[in-house]
Amino acid sequence: MESTRDLVLAAFADRSLLKDPAHADAIKAAVDLLDRGEVRVAEPAAEPGADWIVHDWLQKAVLLYFAVAGMTVFEVGPFEFHDKVPLKRGLAKARVRVVPPGVIRYGAFCEPGVVVMPGFVNIGARVGAGTMVDTWATVGSCAQVGRDVHLSGGVGIGGVLEPPGARPVVIEDGAFIGSRAIVVEGVRVGARAVLGANVVLTKSTSIIDVTGDTPHVHKGYVPPGSVVIPGTMPKTFPAGDFGVPCALIIGVRRASTDLKTSLNDTLREFAVSV
Repeated sequence: MESTRDLVLAAFADRSLLKDPAHADAIKAAVDLLDRGEVRVAEPAAEPGADWIVHDWLQKAVLLYFAVAGMTVFEVGPFEFHDKVPLKRGLAKARVRVVPPGVIRYGAFCEPGVVVMPGFVNIGARVGAGTMVDTWATVGSCAQVGRDVHLSGGVGIGGVLEPPGARPVVIEDGAFIGSRAIVVEGVRVGARAVLGANVVLTKSTSIIDVTGDTPHVHKGYVPPGSVVIPGTMPKTFPAGDFGVPCALIIGVRRASTDLKTSLNDTLREFAVSV
């Protein structure tokens, strides 16, 4: 593993080394490790609640993979693809369900029990056991999606490759992401959080907890168990005062609700559209 990492880092620093078979093979080996789930681009820190640890050399390997892989034609029934990254293989053995025309790219890893409707999981991403990637939902490159997550129809989970070392989007275990929600730029959604339909989260989005007497603002992070809906906040510009998008934490998922009802019912309890 260390020799593979060292060869990848050397090639990233000096692109002329890509012509050396040893470095090219190391890059392909790193992506193969990602594909098999033996390594991951980011992982939770040992200390509970701490930020995730990013392995930038794997992001660099994915970037370099596009330089060393050749264009190939892939045929799947009547469909033809022309790309550098093949489709993921061995889905039945991995116990992963993919509904046509859903796509998981080589270099992504899905644990057993993942269901991908006609959605997309990109290279470098990792999706945990029991997670549903619903219709037209996308999991971007290197994104980390936990176990028992539901990505509703049309959800956009952003990817990141550059700059290497930048934290990918992280959706922790048990979260529910409502229809057409967008999570990008390394935002971390805590375990069991619920995002209502059309919530948009970027690293600069104000995520405002309005459950107390005074608002409390988070950026880039949704606390575990939060129920979040879209909102607006006033901002003054030279041309006048306008409302800009934000997200509002309006409640917390309750254990009693989890035992008795579905995630959709949790949203309805707080009058949030699914």
